[in-house]
Amino acid sequence: MPLRTRSTWFGVVLDSTDARALARFYADLLGWQIFNESDTWVDLAPSEDAGYNFAFATDPLYVPPVWPTVEGRPQMSMHLDLEVDDLAEGVAHALAVGARLADVQPQDDVRVLLDPAGHPFCLYTDSQGGSAADA
Repeated sequence: MPLRTRSTWFGVVLDSTDARALARFYADLLGWQIFNESDTWVDLAPSEDAGYNFAFATDPLYVPPVWPTVEGRPQMSMHLDLEVDDLAEGVAHALAVGARLADVQPQDDVRVLLDPAGHPFCLYTDSQGGSAADA
C-alpha cells in the first residue's frame, strides 16, 4: 500500500547554512509567503492552506552541490523545474532577487540558475519539454 496521510500534504526541503536567507530568496522568486520561521527551519507556501510547502533547514556543514557534476565533488541530488511565461523575463527576475546564471547552459530554450545556496534550478516555458539539468 502506498504511503497515505489523513490530509493532502506535500513538501520539499532544501538545506543551506542559512534557512531564513534561502527562504526569503524563494519567497521573492515565487511570490509565496513564509510560515513557521525559526533560526533552523522555515516553511514557505502560496498560502497557509495550500496543502504543500517548500521548507528550508539550516545545516552549518552544508556544502553546495556542483553542477554540472564533477567527480569527487558534492553532486546535485535534485533540482527544481519552474515554468515561466517568458524565459528572458523569468531569468531577469531570478537574477534580480539573488540567483546567478550557471556557467553551463546545455539548452538554448531552458536556463539553469543557482540559488544563493548553490542549488540548481531550471526556468522554462511550456513550449519546452525538459530540463537543462537533465541533459
